[in-house]
Amino acid sequence: MSKIIYAAAAVALALGGQAAQAEYKQGDKVTVLQGFKPGGGSDVLAQLTQPHLQKELGVTFVNQYVPGATGAIAWTQLAHQSKSDGSVISITNTPMLMTNYIMNEDIRYTIDDLEPLVNVVTDPGVIVVGKDSPFKTAQEFLDHAKANPGRIRVGNSGVGGDDFFTTLMLQRASDMKFTMVPFQGDGPSWQAAMAGKIDASFNNLGNVYSQVESGNLRMLAIFTEERHPKLPDVPTLKELGYDVVAGSSRGYSGPKGMPEDKKQQFIAAMQKVAADPKFKKDAEAQALDIDIITGDEYRTFMKEQETEFKEIWNEVKDTIGNGQ
Repeated sequence: MSKIIYAAAAVALALGGQAAQAEYKQGDKVTVLQGFKPGGGSDVLAQLTQPHLQKELGVTFVNQYVPGATGAIAWTQLAHQSKSDGSVISITNTPMLMTNYIMNEDIRYTIDDLEPLVNVVTDPGVIVVGKDSPFKTAQEFLDHAKANPGRIRVGNSGVGGDDFFTTLMLQRASDMKFTMVPFQGDGPSWQAAMAGKIDASFNNLGNVYSQVESGNLRMLAIFTEERHPKLPDVPTLKELGYDVVAGSSRGYSGPKGMPEDKKQQFIAAMQKVAADPKFKKDAEAQALDIDIITGDEYRTFMKEQETEFKEIWNEVKDTIGNGQ
């Protein structure tokens, strides 16, 4: 009997040791893959959340920028080349997380290869122009686009990104035609608009709000159901007569097989951070709308977006010309 008890205790000790190793510990380093260049939506989210998460979890976050292919390089690395022990996670941006492989069968990851952790923000789409742009209002911009099909150059975060699809959705809902200019992230897109290298950037509110506040960019329209409380003078596309509501949601995911203990620990930490008044104040200052969706619900959200954007892509793919 004593041998059985000793053996059981040894097994329990071993399992306990494994469980402890499956939790984040003080001083652990966690690499966060970002699929876009600094200054875009992923970076904004990282700078907002990770100082708070670092205090909560006691770990050190190291951001690794892997731009290209609208995030697909980073997400392929996460899905197929990263350890599944929780030491590597990634900021996951929808809808481009799914539209990458919806549009390109050569991309070899899907959301089934990932472990969704938590969505943090949902960031509405906007149209911005440089401060010296001749377009002072959305109506002026849209009227000019109608009168000059294909002549207006609008930037986006990359082929397949939410801004890319927002432009397609606006074209589908109107008789307008734009020349779409892809960049490696939201940051380079709004920077090009600010410098006058393109006519406008289709971007996201949280990415450009500080530049609008400082006067470097002018916001013409927002793609929400109702006007945003931070920008009561900026009209929605819906009120201008175009039924387009769109944006980007951003959160964190790990590789498939990430330890359940670390997954739940990360989720609990983010939920606690999201309830922190200082975090809420920081998010509000950047016009970021907190939208916490965790675990299985986050996966369901991704699956629903996958279905929605498959339908959109199937409708528009045959109409896309070389000007895109």
